[in-house]
Amino acid sequence: MPIPKDNEVRIKIHAAVVTPSDCAFRRADPSFIRFMYGLRRPKYSILGVEFAGEIESVGKTVTAFQPGDQVYGISPSSFGAHAEYVCLPEDTPIFRKPDNATYEEAAGLCDGALTALIFLRDKANLQPGQKVLINGASGAVGAYAVQLAKYYGAEVTGVCGSGNTEKVKSFGADHLIDYTRVDFTRNGQLYDVIFDAVGKRSFPQCKDALTPTGMYLTTVPSPGVMLDMLRTSRSSGKKAVFTAAGLQQNKANLAFLKKLYEAGRFMPVIDRRYSLDQVAEAHKYVETGHKAGNVIIYSTEESAGC
Repeated sequence: MPIPKDNEVRIKIHAAVVTPSDCAFRRADPSFIRFMYGLRRPKYSILGVEFAGEIESVGKTVTAFQPGDQVYGISPSSFGAHAEYVCLPEDTPIFRKPDNATYEEAAGLCDGALTALIFLRDKANLQPGQKVLINGASGAVGAYAVQLAKYYGAEVTGVCGSGNTEKVKSFGADHLIDYTRVDFTRNGQLYDVIFDAVGKRSFPQCKDALTPTGMYLTTVPSPGVMLDMLRTSRSSGKKAVFTAAGLQQNKANLAFLKKLYEAGRFMPVIDRRYSLDQVAEAHKYVETGHKAGNVIIYSTEESAGC
């Protein structure tokens, strides 16, 4: 049982998320991860960033929380969410979860919606009337990106497989593209923002589908993307953008998403659930690249479905 320091809270984890980033950190792929989180072995032995749970204990200097508070948030620096308990400083991005969200739904918000918020609001500065394409619109980030883009007044095109078109339509997408039938980079349409939420299409591939001042966003930091960012950073034309969204989060973002969720602006996008002792199976499923929403793990039977 971890013991909270004076400025920490101990959280009983009810739900956490397994993401492609968790799989990447486990594999140290791309290799630069080793320089940040351990050259020969992981600096932190317990993975997991996004979670929801209940404050069980607080350190003596903590003022923002008390035992019994139901919270959700992220631990982007030290991980540790794939466990029964985690201790984190009270100034970590943690906030009271939406009242109408289950623990699983709240954890899912931290996975998809927080990431989409940084890319669409902060990087793209999305404006009403802009045309936005979300590649991977049925995934955890993509599904929330569709919903956020609609909230900001954009005209949204969702790209997904044929089996997920109705789901993406229910998220509010104005237009749908089945990637197995149509290549959105060659259909003659232009977009102000192309958000590749699954890292499947490169900036050179998408460049001709952007307006003259359009922006390409991706969640995958490949060497090619980094070079594209350098090449376009000083240009007044089309740009390529990647950002480490998890390291730019704060309590204000969680408060904002809580408000939107409680107002009914978000639809949960949970794909599968696994118990904590099935986390390896959860990783295997995420690594197939075919998940359609959040992959949730729960720590105890009493947490399942909560």
